[in-house]
Amino acid sequence: MLVWSRSGRVVIWAFGALLLTILFLAPLAVILMASFAEQWNGVMPTGVTLENYGDVFTGANGDAVWASLVTALLASLLALATGTWAALALRLQGEGLQKLLGLLFFIPSAVPSVSVGLGLLVAFSQRPILLNGTIAIVIVAHFVLISAFTFGNVSAGLSRLAPDYEQVASCLGARPAYRLWHVTLPLIAPYLIAAFGLSFALSMGELGATVMVYPPGWVTLPVAIFSQTDRGAIFSGAALTMVLVAATLLLLVGLERVPMRASTNR
Repeated sequence: MLVWSRSGRVVIWAFGALLLTILFLAPLAVILMASFAEQWNGVMPTGVTLENYGDVFTGANGDAVWASLVTALLASLLALATGTWAALALRLQGEGLQKLLGLLFFIPSAVPSVSVGLGLLVAFSQRPILLNGTIAIVIVAHFVLISAFTFGNVSAGLSRLAPDYEQVASCLGARPAYRLWHVTLPLIAPYLIAAFGLSFALSMGELGATVMVYPPGWVTLPVAIFSQTDRGAIFSGAALTMVLVAATLLLLVGLERVPMRASTNR
C-alpha cells in the first residue's frame, strides 16, 4: 500500500470497510430482510414469514426465473463464441485496425441500454427480419449489450499470451485448427470462463433494453421485479431479487472453481 504507517493503514482499512458496508452490504441486507418480512412499518420488520418465497418458482415468477436463465445462457454462449472469434481474428491484423475495430465492439456498451432496445425494436419490427414479439429479440438485445465485455476479456487474455507456445506447436507440425483447440484456447481458458461469467451476470441483471423488447410470456427476473415493486409488492419483489442474486452468485462461484480443477488435472 502507499500508506506506510500502521495507524494510517488501520484508518484506510476502517474507512474502506465502512464504505463497503454502506454502499454494498447494507442495501443487500435490507433486501434480504424485506424478502422475509411480513410487515415493515418501522425501522425493522415487525414479522417474519416465508410466504414471500412461496410462489417464487411457480406460476409467473417461475416462468421469469426460467426466462432469465435461458436468456442469459444463450446470450452468454453466443457472446463468448463471437467475442472469442473476433479477438482471435483481430490478433492477426495491424495495430491500427485492431484499435479501430476493437473500438467498434465497445460502442453498444457506451450507449444506454434503453436506446439499444429501442433501436432493435424499430429495426426488426418489419420484414424481411421480423423479430418483434419473439424471444429471439430479447436474446439479441442481451447479446448486443454483453458482447463487448466478452471481447475485452478474451482480448486481454490473448495480449498476455506469449507467442512461444504457438510457435513451438507450429514448428512441431501442428495445424492451425489443432493449435487453436489444444494450445491457444486451453492457455486462455481462465479468461474465457471469466468472460462467460461476467456476461451471464450482466445478462441476468439487464433491465433497460429488456423492458423495451420483451414479448408476452417471456418476462425476465429484472422485469418481474420491476413490475412487482411498481405495483407495491415490495416483499415479493425482494424475494425475487434474492433469487436473482443467489442464481448469479452460484454460477460465478462454480465457474471460479473450474480453472483450479483444470490446473489440478494437468
